[in-house]
Amino acid sequence: MTQSMERRLWIALSLVVLIYGFLAGLRAVTDFDVGWQLATGRWVAQHHQIPSVDVFSYTAQGQPWIYPVGSGLIFYAAYLLGGYALLSWLGAAACTGTVALLIRRGSAVSAVLAIFAMPLIAARTTPRADMFTLVLFAASLSLLWQHHETGRARLWLLPLLMIAWVNLHLGFVAGLALLCAYVVVETLDMLWPERREAAWDRLRHFLPWQLASAAAALVNPWGWGIYRALIRQQEAMATQAGSLLEWGATQLNWTILSASLSLRNPDPFIAVLLLGGVALPVALWRRQLGAAGLMAGAAFAAFRHIRFQALFCVVMVIVAGAVLSPVLNALWSRIANARLKSVLALAATCFFAGLAVVRSADLVSNREYLDTNLASFGAGLSWWFPQRAAEFIERENIPGQIFNSYNEGGYFTAQLGARYLDYIDGRAIPFGAELFGRNQMLLQSPPESPLWQEEAQRYDINTILVPLARYWGLEAFPVLREFCGSDIWRPVYLDEVSAVFVRRTPATEDLIRRLQINCNTVSVPSFKPKTGGIMAFNHWANAAAVLHELGRDSEAFDATTQALTISPNSAFVHFLRGMLLENAGRLPDAEQNYVLAAKGEPNAATWSALADLYHREGRLPAEVEAWGHAIDLLPPTMTDMARSKLCLALLSLGYADLDGHRPHEALHAFDQAISSLTGQSAGTDASFLANLAHGRALAWSALGDLKSAVSFEEETVRLSPERRDDWLYLADLYQRQGRLAEAQQARQRAAASRSQ
Repeated sequence: MTQSMERRLWIALSLVVLIYGFLAGLRAVTDFDVGWQLATGRWVAQHHQIPSVDVFSYTAQGQPWIYPVGSGLIFYAAYLLGGYALLSWLGAAACTGTVALLIRRGSAVSAVLAIFAMPLIAARTTPRADMFTLVLFAASLSLLWQHHETGRARLWLLPLLMIAWVNLHLGFVAGLALLCAYVVVETLDMLWPERREAAWDRLRHFLPWQLASAAAALVNPWGWGIYRALIRQQEAMATQAGSLLEWGATQLNWTILSASLSLRNPDPFIAVLLLGGVALPVALWRRQLGAAGLMAGAAFAAFRHIRFQALFCVVMVIVAGAVLSPVLNALWSRIANARLKSVLALAATCFFAGLAVVRSADLVSNREYLDTNLASFGAGLSWWFPQRAAEFIERENIPGQIFNSYNEGGYFTAQLGARYLDYIDGRAIPFGAELFGRNQMLLQSPPESPLWQEEAQRYDINTILVPLARYWGLEAFPVLREFCGSDIWRPVYLDEVSAVFVRRTPATEDLIRRLQINCNTVSVPSFKPKTGGIMAFNHWANAAAVLHELGRDSEAFDATTQALTISPNSAFVHFLRGMLLENAGRLPDAEQNYVLAAKGEPNAATWSALADLYHREGRLPAEVEAWGHAIDLLPPTMTDMARSKLCLALLSLGYADLDGHRPHEALHAFDQAISSLTGQSAGTDASFLANLAHGRALAWSALGDLKSAVSFEEETVRLSPERRDDWLYLADLYQRQGRLAEAQQARQRAAASRSQ
């Protein structure tokens, strides 16, 4: 193969990758934080000053708040020029620019790695301040690695990049860490005498620009104060790491691996980890300790926090690509047959280009987004946000203060912030962990609860705006039906993604009389889509979920039928349809839909539903297997709700193992449940702990250890003394130990429990 032919193939592959990057980045605005960042830009432009305290909420007004405003100004300017559509185009440009930086050195290996990493890159270049960190991290690493390999790079760009970075996003600290890591890379290269002089020469040229970049980080409105803000941000994120998915740890087990190994649509992190992981032993074999350390450090960060997976991909595309390219070129040069080389090169190029084309087609057709994503292909605002509810609030002059959820807060501030202050939004620092937790508790509390009464009086809350979307909505607000029937909070607006409730007071009586709705008859979806496509699908899928939550199962089933005509493989719709069929007693049809859902989107909820169904049918082996999958797929963020699900799943698995005469496995499941308990989880409930202790008693009894069995059964009756059967089982254990008097006392307690 001639060099010109190789060059043409490389150019063709690069163009395909760049186009793929553009299409992957062109998606509806979905991020929950972009709203308050946009509102920050608007506030700075209108007031001609940079705030250092909270100005958007009524719960944290005046609390310290420092955050780079450059990104907000860019978003606000884009919004003024082209609305949310231009913000989407900005995300596409950021994604394309990042990919261009990753492959600019002309490595085919890097281009291939970029194809597999694209979903993560696109996910982190959606419009929000964090997108600038990914772009600037890619630019900085590209410059540094060019300098490492050639000794010639425009290092003077590094301080300029840092000035932009520190004024765009707090992720500038990743840039400072990268500069320090580069010193380690060159220092490790000095271990080899033949490389020492060149490595020192590169390091000597780099150090002044490193110092200049560190100084450039002070070129911001707060100077050294930006580091105090950074420390506060890290502390706040540490308290919320168990609740926010992106700050959770990356899970890796066989269930996740087996569900991720798809050529057409694999898990991008696992794909890059497996493909790029080959580079680590190669780097060690070639004595490139710095490259190996950089890749290992990036992998560690990605496993520690999901948020860093995209940065890991940047490192792998650039560094792993640089490590593997010379090895592959050496192997390539050993092929003497020029015709064979041409055929192989053309075949490889066509294969990976074809993969990018197929994935691009999935994006443009919305196949990628139909089932499991808040986004959709094209420009504009995601279907998730309460756009119509916000318009209703403004149009009908709904009174404040308005309570909103954490996820809605950003959009609330952007759209209603000119008139209303918000309750909470995605800024962790001014609100604190206490308000974040209270927000979650309120969303799960019934309307007449003391918690709602206290909060309404404390902040004079008159209105509640809540999300009802099938993702990040209904599961956070499981008391929709209670609120719909409440005398204190009256429903005045409801569609398939959000609802508005107004507190009944003398001042709001006329408004409620004029606007209140009946949740049992209100039209859901709020309008019938006239055409198909992703917008219609989202209307019907969300409507089905809301109707089911309201107890209108017949209408919900009809809505799932409409949704499946548009997207027959939708995992969520099949899962919801399975629940509806199970409630109707059609268990075989329910199982069929659950299985389809588990194949399309493996998650803990679907496998738990299957396990419960198998339990009802007495299919023990299938039940045990399903519980195992459910536990493996529980979210990595251990929110109280997720931890409760984990504990309940482990408890169910343990009892299933007991039914299968596997006491050792049952004890292991119960032990895992114990280790998963926290103060706010389901495990603190006395009946749950009693069931757990009783299961352990059964397991130890099956193993012939009566002493342990008695100990745990005594704990069972201590926790739930009203349960007659537990007293009878304890009496039986005492009897087997020859403790006849205590056995008689236990039977008397059982009789007393029955009489009560």
